[in-house]
Amino acid sequence: MSEGEFTARVHDGVGSLPAAEWDALVPGGNPFVRHAFLSAMEDSQSVGEDAGWIPVPITVEGDDGRLAAALPAYLKEHSQGEYVFDHAWADAWHRAGGAYYPKLQISVPFTPATGPRVLTRDPQLGLGLLRAAETLCRDNGFSSAHATFIAPEQVSLFERAGWLLREDIQFHWENRGYTTFDDFLGALSSAKRKNLRKERAKAQDGVTIRRLRGAEITPDHWDAFWFFYQDTGARKWGRPYLTREAFDLLSERMGEDILLVLAFIDEEPVAGALNFIGGDTLYGRYWGASIDKPFLHFELCYYQAIDAALELGLDRVEAGAQGGHKLARGYEPVRTVSAHYIVHEGLRAAIADYLEQERAGIARDQLFLGERTPFRKAPE
Repeated sequence: MSEGEFTARVHDGVGSLPAAEWDALVPGGNPFVRHAFLSAMEDSQSVGEDAGWIPVPITVEGDDGRLAAALPAYLKEHSQGEYVFDHAWADAWHRAGGAYYPKLQISVPFTPATGPRVLTRDPQLGLGLLRAAETLCRDNGFSSAHATFIAPEQVSLFERAGWLLREDIQFHWENRGYTTFDDFLGALSSAKRKNLRKERAKAQDGVTIRRLRGAEITPDHWDAFWFFYQDTGARKWGRPYLTREAFDLLSERMGEDILLVLAFIDEEPVAGALNFIGGDTLYGRYWGASIDKPFLHFELCYYQAIDAALELGLDRVEAGAQGGHKLARGYEPVRTVSAHYIVHEGLRAAIADYLEQERAGIARDQLFLGERTPFRKAPE
């Protein structure tokens, strides 16, 4: 099947599509674009009309009638829960008399984790699928389409399609041949190594930390984590994105791909961090606590994640968006990329100029941060 010989279809949700056929398109074991995760977001009403994330996955069928390609896509009337901020673009376009919303979002809701955005068992369909998204925008009066946190190997596809590329920085931990946490510490400068050991000791003092997976995670554990999540979500985002049911469905459908780290005092959960396990990466997602204990956040979210990645034989930890404090904990600055199709030529030109200037600043920031990692410097 060539790029010009297929029909793309828009559906009302990933849950309406065959799970096995969808997952056959997912490379590398990425947990967030799997049918189980995306359908759990729908079935728990974490996404939908009320949330302003209306699922509109775009698919192509092969000659055998099975799914050959797909885009996880959402129709949006706002820019919340994306972690790539385009509020200024929307405001500028509205001031100019245009309507920025609705727009098409090709992403995983509420999840700033890199991953494939064009899912296909025939790479030749990729460019045509992006053209289908462009056509959907033009034919329905959408201002734009946005693909966020694109896997590095797919960036060139969006570039060939002529979409505008935007860069940002996250902090990831890379396993550079370590087998234990002490191996990792040995790669740090002496001062940083001492600081991390002190932080871990203070965080662990008086608490019991457990890493739970699959059937080890009980409804009581989820109730405790839901409390932590609600508190953090209310403070950071105004309201939590996921419903309580989402955690039950995720646990039921992909429990072995979930790692829940909980801290206990006298068997009472007092803090937690939620991670997802991919083919070669541990993805840190949510954190919360009912107590204020120094360094407990770093312990549960960063150091326990490194421990778990080493135990599971994973190559890296992605610890989510932002957070320059991760740098001192051995997480290094990594470029992330989003791609943007803008229908109106004038708006597109203005955004292209803005991105060119922004890109230069991001490059300077990455260079600056890269020179300030805690790792030992090579001898002169």
